[in-house]
Amino acid sequence: MERVYATVDEYQAYTGAPTATAQTAGLLSRASRMLERLVLRYCVYDVDAVSGLPTHPLVAAAFRDAVCAQVAWWETVGDPSGADAVGWGSVAIGSVQLGRSVTAVSGEDAPARQLAPEVWDALLDPALTPDIWQMGAVSVC
Repeated sequence: MERVYATVDEYQAYTGAPTATAQTAGLLSRASRMLERLVLRYCVYDVDAVSGLPTHPLVAAAFRDAVCAQVAWWETVGDPSGADAVGWGSVAIGSVQLGRSVTAVSGEDAPARQLAPEVWDALLDPALTPDIWQMGAVSVC
């Protein structure tokens, strides 16, 4: 079951945007998956047995804010997939020239595939004490 840590209404409240785009729900889902892949799978926190969502309200709020921050970052960089960072080697407009290695074929190094700084602000909040949240905890069963 896919876990999405923020709703469109929560995103609008987080950003102060009067309306959401048609893509916002999908972006919140993608951001949730990205955070799970890069950060949350390495953390320890209590979850609901059915939904898999965090049970502690402070942890749930941190996840919500982190997902909203990631989607807002994508809005800022204008490329939620990383595809815009793939494929060009050099571009010149008048006397301005930009260059980049053409070996970047996956987009993984694109700003859109990086975690937004505000994600870390949410997940490293001092209110997330070790009794409810442990980041980077790896164990063997």
